[in-house]
Amino acid sequence: MKLYEFQAKELFAQGGIPIPRGRMVTDAEGAAAAAAEIGTSVVKAQAHAGGRGKAGFIKLAKTPEEAKGYAAGMLGQTFKGFLIGRLLIEEAVDIAAEYYLAITVDRESKSPVMICSAKGGVDIEEVAESDPDAIVSLVIDVAYGPWDFQLRDLAERAGLDPKAYRQFVDVAKKLYDVFVRNDASLAEINPLMVLNDGRMIAADAKFDVDDNALFRHDELLGLKEEAEEDPIEAEAHRQGVTYVRLPGDIGIMGNGAGIVMGTLDMVTREGGAPANFCDIGGGASVETVRKCLSIVLMNPNVKGVLINVFGGITRGDAVAHGVLEATAQLGVTLPIVVRMAGTRAEEGLKILEGSALVPEGNPVEAARKIIALAKGA
Repeated sequence: MKLYEFQAKELFAQGGIPIPRGRMVTDAEGAAAAAAEIGTSVVKAQAHAGGRGKAGFIKLAKTPEEAKGYAAGMLGQTFKGFLIGRLLIEEAVDIAAEYYLAITVDRESKSPVMICSAKGGVDIEEVAESDPDAIVSLVIDVAYGPWDFQLRDLAERAGLDPKAYRQFVDVAKKLYDVFVRNDASLAEINPLMVLNDGRMIAADAKFDVDDNALFRHDELLGLKEEAEEDPIEAEAHRQGVTYVRLPGDIGIMGNGAGIVMGTLDMVTREGGAPANFCDIGGGASVETVRKCLSIVLMNPNVKGVLINVFGGITRGDAVAHGVLEATAQLGVTLPIVVRMAGTRAEEGLKILEGSALVPEGNPVEAARKIIALAKGA
């Protein structure tokens, strides 16, 4: 579950991490009143997506009237599929330096990993591509948490100003505490800002809570608002489909979380970009396939679909009939490659021969075929 910036900052403040003065508002008059109280302000649209500044959804307002005008222009607009209904009116600050600090889960070590860079305030993915050495990390032993000497070393390797080390260690330890205490999957400060007066503050915040741990966080569960979720994920949730939206253009479906994850890796390794994770589960009835496929195709970026099924209890021929009927019902015109293995897979692939679907037994070849077909779609 993703939190809004203002909600994440409330958690940070509760954990002792310094944040700018600010107030969440829902109308233009409230924005003007908040700006009158705060002074020169930054008007920030609240949405579960990055890139707000580039899209004009973060504005500097020197007067309450400007704040009101910017608020009126943002409220009710849509940003990356999210309807803007809330704004954070926050004090403008004088910047001396901007750093990046985040904690997420390292799947390889099965531990939290702290990530730091002296190149904060910009898209960290761009930094990772253009200057990967500028990003350093620290895998944290959960039995002890991060030690001060480890955090000072992290700051030094990242290239932070030595004058900022003491405050960095303090903020990093508090961020780790907030991360663990709330069962987070991501806690990010970008930028972690040093002001001209020497103070270090969390100028922006992202915070994702592990959905599997929400049962023990009633205080966070109360913040969940379906209307503010990704609209496709919200629809999938309503229909009981396990689906996560991704930024690519190849739709992915498979019968089981493991095979879907493996398919995502294969498509990525072969040069494609998955558009989603979608698990059709252990069965493959016409209704199940139709429901999952309709969810996958809701994403307008999808240019082709790869269905990867391993037949255990599920039979390949039954899957083939299900896919054919589902695509016919939905009137699908995009290219679809169906890879099958396991129980009655050969029979299933034969059933698909001669149809608009592309049968394939080899998973790597299936990934290559859908990437090529999607490029021509």
